[in-house]
Parts: sequence; C-alpha cells; structure tokens
Amino acid sequence: MAISLIFATACKDKDENMKDTIQPPIAKKVPHELEKHGHVRNDDYYWLNDRENPDVIANLNAENDYYKKMTAHTEQLQKDLFEEMKSRIKEDDESVPYFYNGYYYITRYEKGKDYPIYSRKKGSLEATEEIMFDCNEMAKDHSYFNLNGISVSEDNKWVSFGVDTVSRRQYTIQVKNLETGEILPEKIENTTGGTAWASDNKTFFYTKKDPQTLRSDKIYRHELNTKVENDNLIFHEEDDTFYTFVYKEKSKKYLVIGSTSTLTSEYQILEANNPTGEFRIFSKRERGLEYSISHFGDSFYVLTNKDKATNFKLMKTSESKTSSNNWVDLISHRENVLLEGIDILKDYLVVEERSNGLNKIQIRPWNGEEAYYLPFESETYTAYTTSNPDFDTNLLRFSYQSLKTPSSVIDFNMKTKEQTVLKEQEVLGGKFNKDNYEEKRVWATAEDGTKVPISMVYKKGIKLDGNNPLLQYAYGSYGASMNPWFSTSRLSLLDRGFIFAIAHIRGGEDLGRQWYEDGKLLKKKNTFTDFIDCSKFLIKEGYTSKNHLYAEGGSAGGLLMGAVVNMSPELYNGVIAQVPFVDVVTTMLDDSIPLTTGEYDEWGNPNEKEYYDYMLSYSPYDNVKAQDYPNMYVSTGLHDSQVQYWEPAKWVAKLRELKTDKNLLFLDTNMDAGHGGASGRFEALKEVAKEFTFLLDLENIKK
Repeated sequence: MAISLIFATACKDKDENMKDTIQPPIAKKVPHELEKHGHVRNDDYYWLNDRENPDVIANLNAENDYYKKMTAHTEQLQKDLFEEMKSRIKEDDESVPYFYNGYYYITRYEKGKDYPIYSRKKGSLEATEEIMFDCNEMAKDHSYFNLNGISVSEDNKWVSFGVDTVSRRQYTIQVKNLETGEILPEKIENTTGGTAWASDNKTFFYTKKDPQTLRSDKIYRHELNTKVENDNLIFHEEDDTFYTFVYKEKSKKYLVIGSTSTLTSEYQILEANNPTGEFRIFSKRERGLEYSISHFGDSFYVLTNKDKATNFKLMKTSESKTSSNNWVDLISHRENVLLEGIDILKDYLVVEERSNGLNKIQIRPWNGEEAYYLPFESETYTAYTTSNPDFDTNLLRFSYQSLKTPSSVIDFNMKTKEQTVLKEQEVLGGKFNKDNYEEKRVWATAEDGTKVPISMVYKKGIKLDGNNPLLQYAYGSYGASMNPWFSTSRLSLLDRGFIFAIAHIRGGEDLGRQWYEDGKLLKKKNTFTDFIDCSKFLIKEGYTSKNHLYAEGGSAGGLLMGAVVNMSPELYNGVIAQVPFVDVVTTMLDDSIPLTTGEYDEWGNPNEKEYYDYMLSYSPYDNVKAQDYPNMYVSTGLHDSQVQYWEPAKWVAKLRELKTDKNLLFLDTNMDAGHGGASGRFEALKEVAKEFTFLLDLENIKK
C-alpha cells in the first residue's frame, strides 16, 4: 500500500512538473482606441476579430495546442467518460409516433450512427415505413450537419426542409417529392430553414436573413418548379430591432407572418387557400404590446400583456374583427401566475402556467365544467405539452421529467383523467435507479432580500459537510426559465459525489414576468449578484465550500460567468464558460454583428450614455483586472453566429495578461462548429466529457 502511494505521488509530481514547463500562448498587443460619449477604451486584442487574418487562426490553434498538452494526462479519463455516457444512451432509439393528416411521423436513431432518420407510416403503425430523410447519409461529407424546418404539404406529396453545414444557422431550403424520392433542383440560400405551405400544395412562404447581421428580415413566396430569383418579396421587416417569421395555423385556415422584438409584436394573416392574396394586419404594433395568436372555429385566441397584464392573460376576438380594441378577456391577468401558453382542442382549453417557479398544466372544459390541474408531486420537475396537432381528441400529450426522473411522454385522457406513459427515456447499463438520488428545492436570500430558488440533485446518502464538489448552473437572460431537466450524462458527476444545482436567478422568467424585468437593462446586475448570493448560501448551508464549488454557464450564461469571476472570484475553484458573451459594450455598439440591434431591449442601447455607462460597469472583458481568478475552461466555435469567437478569445488573452494566479486557463475552440457545438449526438458528448474531466481533475478524481 505504501509503495503504491509513493508511486502515485511521484506520478502526480511528474505531471505537475511537466505542466510547469508548458507555456501558455501570449497574444500580441496591438493598441486600438474605441471612443464613445467622450470616453476612450483601449482594446489591445481588437485585432482578434478578423477571422481571415492568419495570425488569428494561429492564435486559436496555439490555444488549442496548449489545452491539449496541459490536459494530456486526462485523455484516458475523457475517453472513459465519453464511453460511460454513451453506454447509457439507447442507440437504436425512436420517438413516440404522432399522427397528423393521415400519417404517423417517427424520428429514430440506429446503433452506431450520429444522426436521426425521419420517417412516416400511412394510416397505421403496421404500414410500410417511408424514410423521408436519413441524416446519416446526408451528413457524410460534412464535419457539421443540421437538418431543420421539415414541413409537409397538405396533400402529403411534398416536403420542404432546411440544411446547415457550417453552423451559422443559415439554412438552404430544398423540396423533396415524397412519392418519387426526387429532390427538386431549386435551392433557396440564407434562410431560417422553415416554410409554411399554402393549401394549393405548390406554394410556400419562407424567411430570408440579412447576410451580414443574420437578422430574419424578409418573407418570400415561392412556387414549385419556378426560379428562386423570381420569388415574390411579400414582407420586409425594416425595423432592425425586430425579426420576422412565417407559419400556418393549426386550423390550416390561415398563413401568419409574425414580427417580434423583445417588447413588441405584430402579426399579419392571409387565408391559406389564397396564397397570392394580400396579408392584412391582425393588430398593429404598439410599443410594449406583446401578443400571439391561435385560430379555432370563427375566433382567434390572443395571449397578451394588454392593459398592463405583466404576467399575460388570454383574450378572444372574432376572426373578422381582429384589432386589439375588439379583444375581450377569457382568462384575466393574475399577479402570481405567469400564463405561458395554450393548446386548443375541440372540447378543452389547455393552459400552461407557471406559479411559485413551477410548471402547471390546467384543463378547462369548454362546456363550463370545473377546471383542474394535472397532478405533479416533485418540486424539481418540468412538464409541458408536446405534439397535439388534432382538435378533435380527448387525449392531451405532454412530457414530464425531473432532476432524477428520466423524461416521459404521456397521453392524458382529459375526460376520464387516466394517463398512459407511452415512453420513458431508457438509461442503459443496469445501474441507474432514480431512488438512489435525492432532489430538492431550497431558497437563497439575495442581497436585497429577494428569495431565489435553487433546484438540486445528488446521490442519496452523501454527507452534507461542506466537502462535496458542487456544480452550480444558471442562465438568467431573455426571460428564459431554467426548468429542471434530467440528464444521463450528468449521472457521471453525481455518481462521483458531485451535487448539481440550478440557480433560478433574475433575468429568467422562473418566478413570472417581473422576475425577468428585474434582471435586464439597468437592473442586469441583479442576475450576477443573485448567482453569487446563491453560491454563498450553498457554502453556508454546508452543501459545498469555496475549494469545491464550480460554476457553469453558456452564451448569456457565459456573460454571467464572466461577471461573477470579476466580482467574486474567491468563491469558485473552477468555472466553465461556454461560448460566453463577454465583450458586451463593443458588441452592442457594432450593429453589423448578428443579433445586435434586436438586443437593445434586453441590454440597452449603448449609443445612449446611461446604458453605455451601466454596461461598461459590468462587461466582463472591460472589467478584467489584476487579481486571482479561478481555474477556467472557456469554449467557443469559430463559426458561431450568436456569440462571435473573438469575444472569448479576447477575454482569455486579457485574463492571461492580468491575472495574478497560477490557476488553469484554457480556451478550447471548435474550428468546425458554431454556437451549438458539435452536431452529432455522440460528438456532442465528447465536448461534455472535456468539461466533466476539467472538473474531476480539479477534484483529483482520476477515474
């Protein structure tokens, strides 16, 4: 035993000595002045935003090489974790079929293959399978592949689809004849990938993007077997804070063009059997008025914040009188209940709500019988309705999962109140039992007295003595609620003693619309201080300690990571920042960058001095200073369209220059991918394995 211990210590010392000889890449400094409102910032790493500059690519490659050398001792653990996570996944899996317009539609995977196969069966599940798309074949010659926007014409003959092989969310639309298998020659570039078919089965509408900013700004009409360059421009959204989209109502009666910004929405409608007609405004845009529409019978149902309904309410209007002054209340506004969505069926209105931070599904019979809620017992669950394409049914299909409960697809009979579990996600390997884990919700107190919920899960029986490694995750922007979700890959951390916690911080909509309003614009810092206060609570309550606490966030959650390591770096042993939005001021001042102008209602417009000053006070890149920072793993994609690669690249360069510690700092750039990372289901697991290995290595967990 003593000999083994000496050998292990010697190996560890050897690893440490080898790592000490590996020098991190140091990016050159090229002074560059940025002036606004009479204030001058010097950005020495501004040059990194030129993707075509060979020095930029050399810098990213050098960072990748440094990361690989510094983590060479963990390569086997990465491989083992990948195989472990992969082994829990049912490789020959398929979705629960749903029935639509005469066909059952199925998505399935085959063993050893990365991509889905989309198929359908006519009339019966016993019918012959028709393969619509085998993405494994389609992806063969591409390092990245994503298929989206599958849309079938009403006569079931044609299917339109979008393909992205770069990972910048610019899709090429094509059309396939489902009777012959032929793909038509016309290709429509630079779109969102989605389409809306008219009832004539030969015309569809689609959305194009501005080629520079990638804002969805134009709706076109295309007729099969005609030249794309002759397509008619139907609508141009000229306000650069809005984006536009097009879809067909569930009733199939109307085509709808939507325009939305963070605070305002507007819709236009046209009968689907009259594709060459003129779209007409449903209700004209009014700043601050948000609404969405659903058609049923002779009416439209409108989910809206009209009349200061902060948490939204449901209104109804005749399809012949659609402007907002004709809307009447159906479900009134409630102070403590956020109305998130509806499903309309012939005999029932299904309402998705959120109260006290929890999803709720309410069934409201149209005949006036008493409304009721689906019963959910856990406090760390997610429940939402899924594919319900038919009006005339008593069955509601919904999905349920919790931090320890695999995802299930359930059919609920709204008449008898019986439910049938159609499928529960399988966790292979024979070792998983949800009863071996404990999940709970606790409440931290923020510095201003606000109570912030935290959902957590861990292996049953661990001692809560402050020595447990804990991974704290959050997002906290755009009103996106972080519902507790089950993860098979997360089991690899839980089974090694980690606690996983989701901090439901302000900036999301977890506790209603006001929760979002209190974490945006000039209140954005609440998002960061909430996260820090949750960390302090978890330490104080003995769930973990500063030496074992880790933080993780991606995109706008990466901004969160950048802010908290500047504000309270001493709280964390390690931080994972995925595709982080960290150069807030520079990005928000550059309206040529994708998505910038549409973000003004979220972050503020820095062309106005008040917002400029406030952003500058928290922007992670601008606030890097000479201090100790935690161990950090930063990831990005060269082709990212959401957060440009140069933001994390510049941030890491500046951290290397100023940080006063010897802790790890890695920049790992996927040179083939964008915002979502690798495209294959198993390739994506390799990226998770890298992150988990980073954490386990810091905890000195070797296997």
